[in-house]
Amino acid sequence: MSIQTGSAWVDGSGSRLAKYNFFKRINWGRASVFSVPTLWLAIFFFIPFLVVFKISLSESAIAVPPYTALLDWNAEDAYINLKLNLGNYLFLFEDSFYIDAYLSSIKIAAVSTFFTLLIAFPIAYLMARSKPSMRALLLALVILPFWTSFLLRVYAWMGFLKKNGLVNEFLMGTGIIDQPLIMLQTDFAVYIGIVYTYLPFMVLPLYSALEKMDMTLLEAAEDLGARPTTSFFLITVPLAVPGIIAGCVLVFIPAVGEFVIPSLLGGSDTLMIGRVLWDEFFLNRDWPMASAVAIVMLIVLVLPIMLIRNSQGKEETA
Repeated sequence: MSIQTGSAWVDGSGSRLAKYNFFKRINWGRASVFSVPTLWLAIFFFIPFLVVFKISLSESAIAVPPYTALLDWNAEDAYINLKLNLGNYLFLFEDSFYIDAYLSSIKIAAVSTFFTLLIAFPIAYLMARSKPSMRALLLALVILPFWTSFLLRVYAWMGFLKKNGLVNEFLMGTGIIDQPLIMLQTDFAVYIGIVYTYLPFMVLPLYSALEKMDMTLLEAAEDLGARPTTSFFLITVPLAVPGIIAGCVLVFIPAVGEFVIPSLLGGSDTLMIGRVLWDEFFLNRDWPMASAVAIVMLIVLVLPIMLIRNSQGKEETA
């Protein structure tokens, strides 16, 4: 038995009618908009992640590529042999070198993020409180370093921080010091390089949050007798929390895996996971071990971000 409803023929169970209503309810315009970033993440994140994860479960080999296959197909005996090597992940926790590299990277990234926030907040606050006609110019000055090569900017800091560089020449010329300071190839130089490089990533989210702040709240606090310092910590800082979180995430995550800055500005004892990855891939040619290091680093970075986003979503819906 079948009945006709509009342009759809359905049987007594109504299965075809349900399918028709399902496709009719789909907002194809909205689905197409969501499909673009989903496809982008699938191609440039999820698929490479699966490839790296597969390599991390293999064994190192003297071959091209330098790792064994996970699946071994024997056509004569008609069987498939699956070999998963978990030894790379176990070795990460057995060897203190990799644990020290993770902890050192997190420490350097956290300290750099903290000082970046301290420097960026006054800059963003000044930009947000400046005249509208000046904001475009100030934004251009913040973005201006991106117009030059990242590598050239790091090399420029090598010229500033070396023994006969501009900083030591200025300090010795003014009589502040008698001997040149050793700043290059130290953790201090790495901190300076990271703070300088990622400062715009902290300024822009803070500026976006502070520029939207309602100034009448500060006026009301002043009318109620609050001092400027009290108004700043009780009103300005809480309203800037979304910008603070966004800026810290944008600085902390790439700083953990930074390779160029510690290689050029840091010393031989500057241990960061980015340099460990480079050594494992290109010096030791141990791709499975390097892939395991990369997977663990990704998990260490992604899980806290997911927890923060989850807590923010609960606060917004509450």
